[in-house]
Amino acid sequence: MRLKPLPLLFCLLLLPGFAVAADKTIYGLNEYVSLDIDVEVAAKLDTGAQTASLSARDIERFKRDGERWVRFYLAIDDAHAHPIERPLARISKIKRRAGDVDSDDEKTYTARPVVELDVCMGGVRRQIEVNLTDRSAFQYPLLIGSDALKRFDALIDPSLKYAAGKPACTTAKSGE
Repeated sequence: MRLKPLPLLFCLLLLPGFAVAADKTIYGLNEYVSLDIDVEVAAKLDTGAQTASLSARDIERFKRDGERWVRFYLAIDDAHAHPIERPLARISKIKRRAGDVDSDDEKTYTARPVVELDVCMGGVRRQIEVNLTDRSAFQYPLLIGSDALKRFDALIDPSLKYAAGKPACTTAKSGE
């Protein structure tokens, strides 16, 4: 039996891709996540979004010891009545959709405060950047975009939901 060199070479080139895929965790379109602000929520994993967004209300920037901070309330349900305070990581510029742009306002973006949060999904904990915005009109209070999904070494199977199960991270950060 004689092997043809071109198909053999093609198959050999594919092997590294399979090895990389085998090292990644498969998550569903939606997953339960635990945040280091003592809350567990259902999240939508969205490879079409770059950043992660958390539903927040009454967002207020302030200074503490010369540093920039942000105070906010979770816009999830009435049970979250206490404010959360975090250092401000940066301000993100989120592109507005065409239908969201006011003709009187020439800005094509919305400025949102960004904080860092420890997020546990399945058995994996990572620190990710999350922008704060009111997502109460959406089904999921947390959207996890591609930047954060890369940190989780995630492969997304949109036919699955809650494939990772309930968050089960230990207190120490895993595999940073």
